[in-house]
Formats: sequence, C-alpha cells, structure tokens
Amino acid sequence: MYKKVYKLRPSDYWRIGEHESWFKDLAAQGLHLKKMGIHFAQFVKGEPKNMRYRIDVSIKKKISPEQIQLYKESGWEYVTRFQFFHVFSSPAELDAPELHTDPAEQAYTLKELDKKLTMNAVFIAVAMVAIIGMMFSIWFLDGTPTFVMIDGGIMQQTILSFFIGYLAYTSFQASRSIRALRKDLVEGKPINHHASWKKNYSFLFTFIVGLSAIIPFVQLAKMETNTLPEGDIDLPIVRLADVEQNPELIRGKPSYMSDNVDWGNRYSYDWSPLAPVQYETDETGVVPGEMWKDGSGEYSPSLTTRVFQLRFQSMADSLVSDLIKRYGFPFSQEDFVETKHPSFDQLIVHEEEHRKDVIAAKGKAVIHVQYFGYADIDSVIKNIEEKMEFF
Repeated sequence: MYKKVYKLRPSDYWRIGEHESWFKDLAAQGLHLKKMGIHFAQFVKGEPKNMRYRIDVSIKKKISPEQIQLYKESGWEYVTRFQFFHVFSSPAELDAPELHTDPAEQAYTLKELDKKLTMNAVFIAVAMVAIIGMMFSIWFLDGTPTFVMIDGGIMQQTILSFFIGYLAYTSFQASRSIRALRKDLVEGKPINHHASWKKNYSFLFTFIVGLSAIIPFVQLAKMETNTLPEGDIDLPIVRLADVEQNPELIRGKPSYMSDNVDWGNRYSYDWSPLAPVQYETDETGVVPGEMWKDGSGEYSPSLTTRVFQLRFQSMADSLVSDLIKRYGFPFSQEDFVETKHPSFDQLIVHEEEHRKDVIAAKGKAVIHVQYFGYADIDSVIKNIEEKMEFF
C-alpha cells in the first residue's frame, strides 16, 4: 500500500511551467503526482525518480483516448487533470519528445482557454460591481457603518465580498497570464519547464472565508429572547422600576405576545465577533390613577436599553455616534449634548419633554437608554452608572 501525501499547490493553477517544475522536484524526493485539487495535490510516496512532467490544455476538460494513446506512444503517461489542464509524465532517461514541438501550434491550443478565462473575468467583475453597490448601500445608506458592523449580520457578507473581489483579481490575472503565454508561444518562445516555483498562501484566505460562514450559525445559536421578569435580574440592563422609583408602578397587560414572549417587556441577547455581549430590552409599565400631563391617557412610562460589550475599545466613540444617528429620530445630532461625568469616558444626553436619551461609554462597554416618562434624567444616568459595574 502506497502512502498518500498531500501538498499545498505552490502557485495559481494557470502557471503551467511552475507546476511542471514542482512535480519534477517532488518526484526527485520520492513523491509522485496522483491527483490535483483546487488547493492541494495528492502524491504517493515511492522511490525518488528523475521525471519530466508536461501539462496539456483542453478546453473540453476531457482529453480523447486517442490523444492519450498518441502521447503514450511518444513516451508520456497520463497522470491526472484539473479543470482544463492535463498532466503527463515521462522518465527523464527516456528523453521523450515534447508534447508540442512547435510553440506556435501550442499557442493555438490555448486560444479557447484564453477566451473562456476572459469571459469569466468579465462576469466576475460585473458581479463584483453589483456586490460593491449592495454592500455600500447596507454599510452607508443610513450613515451608521460601525453599528452595522457590530450588529454582525453583515460581517459574513462583507468577508464574502472580499473573497469575490479576490476571485475577480485572480480571474483577470489568469486571463492576462494565459494571454501573455500565448504571445510568447506565437513568437517561438517555449514554456519554461523549469520555472521557479514558490509556496502559495491563497489557501489561507479561502480557509478564513470558509470559516466565516459559521458566523451566522453561531449568532443563531446564541441569540435568544425572553419575557423580562418583573423582579431583579442579574443582567447589565437598566430597569424601569429603578428609574421611576414609584411603588405604584405595575406592569400592564401584554400588548403583543408571540412565542410565549411579551414583546412589550422582553430582553434579547445577541452575539457578534466585534461585540460578543449585546442586550436589548423593552419595558413598559402603568401607574394606576395617574395621567399624562397632556391628558392623553393613563401614565404609562416605558424604557428601552441597548447594551454592547465591544471587542475593541477604539470602536466605542463611533458606535456612540451611530446610535445617535440610528435612534435619535426625529431630533438632530446637535440636540444630543456631550457632558462630563467622572464615571464615564463619554456621556451623551438629550431631553425633550418626557423623552430622555442617554448614551454612556466606559472602556469597551456602551449603554444606550431611551426613556419615556417623568423621572429625572439623573435617575437614568445613575442607573447606567451602576450597570457599568458589570463590565
């Protein structure tokens, strides 16, 4: 039983001379080519041999049995293929004639491949332009790129876009390389079968892209939403009762129930690579017998909390700015005022009638509270200060 050995291919698949040289060098080490894949080649371990390898191109991917037999009679054994490239080998001492003795004739065999690679490059480039347009609209349409990135839903698509960009680059590179090779062959310059080869690390990029595909599944696995208990809960979220400080405050009847969750009083947990801890809560209450000052109905304060623990502290400032843009409507950014506070790196406040907005950042933590009610804004700030102790 021959031992199989897998090796990372040294260069891009269209570099014919480099692959031929690589196969020859490994055969001299006792590794003989068996199969080729996208990134790896399979070898069988045996006796070191002085071998020659040649790659023939067939746009139909399959080469005819008659052609294989013709090459065999000339001393070349068929080994394997990858896409349009067919590999033949021959012992060096046999001194078999070249598969193509006329470079100009060999240039003709590359004509269809040149066309196909050019079409592929154009198609991928068009797709890339469309993807760039889509990604640009997602990232910048509402002017909150940091929030979009931290939210995590767009990260995998962004990595995929980079990968498609890489494919576009390699497609153009392949087309240009084959076209240059054809030109050399037409001019009578044969392929350099001893071209220097080097290790190729593009596999790592492909691996990272593949690894990123698990991000949405991790998010789905970690994501959860539950009804917010009326009592204390050991989470870094601001509670309505703590802000109101009114013993008469009670929870009203659920306004919307789904999946056994009271969505008017719920907390949601989420995860993303750039913000591994995220909470969002909605909480409502009623004070029986007390009315809104405008007479619009029974006093029913509400509170929304958004909590982010970031991977990098440097993202905090831009996230604060994005939270204002995203949730500050209908007010302008100028209505949100930065104020000094010894407990925070940054504190932004906004107060308009019974609406209070507070965004605080400390280290890697950012907490945003939107409160509708008559409690003082200092009560909101004090509660945020206490919740920052979780981080």
